[in-house]
Amino acid sequence: MKNKAENSRTGNSRSLDQSYIWKDAAGLITKELGKSVGSERLYVNLDIIPPGAFSATYHSHSCQEEFFYILSGTGTLRLNDEMYPVGPEDFFAKPAGKNIAHTFYNSGRENLCILDLGTVDPEDTCYYPDEQMYLHKSNGERRTYRADALGNDWCSNPDQTRTTKKGD
Repeated sequence: MKNKAENSRTGNSRSLDQSYIWKDAAGLITKELGKSVGSERLYVNLDIIPPGAFSATYHSHSCQEEFFYILSGTGTLRLNDEMYPVGPEDFFAKPAGKNIAHTFYNSGRENLCILDLGTVDPEDTCYYPDEQMYLHKSNGERRTYRADALGNDWCSNPDQTRTTKKGD
């Protein structure tokens, strides 16, 4: 049986199949609009953030470019540790690889609805500055690393990492 994305290139966010809707414990809802109609290199999501909740953990991307457009509600954009009020028709772009950390917080009284678009990159490293953590995506796998542990067992001196024998 083919899924809707294979059958149609059109959709409606109100009748979206549940397999394209993600919800968390705080009430954040992400509707994967682009994926539901077969988009492959570009993701298009509708993020619905309830009052008092965040859109995501504060982070940056090495490869993924993103664009956000506020559809309704009010909130705060945290962008490189600066706070900006946001409301309907505000937008911003986050180019890839510029160390631009970001998250939205719904400081209003109604849902903050954001159209979230970006590139789909199988290779990407996300940095979470508040937690000092990295998430690396490569070859279909995801790995996390603590920033303070990176490189602790690596040395650029080739003589320190190999055993030399007499006569070498």
